[in-house]
Amino acid sequence: MGLIKEPKNVDFYVLDKPWTVEEKKELSTFIKLRKVKQQKRSTRTVTKVRRKVTV
Repeated sequence: MGLIKEPKNVDFYVLDKPWTVEEKKELSTFIKLRKVKQQKRSTRTVTKVRRKVTV
C-alpha cells in the first residue's frame, strides 16, 4: 500500500466501520478464488523447443 500525499489545506478523514458478516464472507470467498487462480497460473510450465542442428 502506498503513501497518499495530502494537498495543502485539505485533510482526509477515514472512517473505520466494522465489517458485516456478509462482507467478511464475500472477502473470504474472493481470497479463496484468487488463491486457486494463482495456483493454476504457477503450475503451468514453459516448454522449450529444441532445434536440431544439421551438419
